[in-house]
Amino acid sequence: MHQNFNFIIEILGTISFAMSGSFAAMQKRLDPFGVLIIAFVTAVGGGTVRDLLLDVPVFWMHDMVMCSVIFATCLFAMIFKSVEKKFRVTLSIFDSLGLGLFTIVGIQKGLSAELHPVICLTLGTITGCFGGIIRDILLNRIPLIFRKEIYATACIVGGGVFLLLVKLTSFSYGFVQISTIIIIVAIRTLALKFQWQIPKFYGTDQNSEM
Repeated sequence: MHQNFNFIIEILGTISFAMSGSFAAMQKRLDPFGVLIIAFVTAVGGGTVRDLLLDVPVFWMHDMVMCSVIFATCLFAMIFKSVEKKFRVTLSIFDSLGLGLFTIVGIQKGLSAELHPVICLTLGTITGCFGGIIRDILLNRIPLIFRKEIYATACIVGGGVFLLLVKLTSFSYGFVQISTIIIIVAIRTLALKFQWQIPKFYGTDQNSEM
């Protein structure tokens, strides 16, 4: 039961980040091959870094299902482009979903490896954020995680709630997973809507040097 639900979460996370990467690439007017590459690295980037750190086989190299899902999602996004004009809104929606879904996947991988909760939380944040970092670097943009927007913070808060609920409550595991995903997506969405920012520790003079 848990394994089936975890697989569904991974599939949904892959679809979300593949859509996010596709729309980001189309926003930059890349050709179809470029869109596919960006969709692919966005969907697998975080999980690849996670698996390398865990010293386990990289998940997509032994699972053609994920590769097929990315390819199909990318094709759908390119077709959907003809009726979808609000790239920024669509990108934010799928990016937030992918962030929530993949954060949980990363934390669970750490728990399965019997790592310290702090390390599990770090793996969750890496899984959720690194695909977007690679996407933005390839598209010549400052990655969201390095800007003033609430991004990695949503992973950390949501992941912390997940670990606390798992350790300290008797809620069903599925309920904890879904609740945590909703929390992460909600934090990210509300941060975008109300322009929440992490406090800055430097002045407004961009020419000043520390």
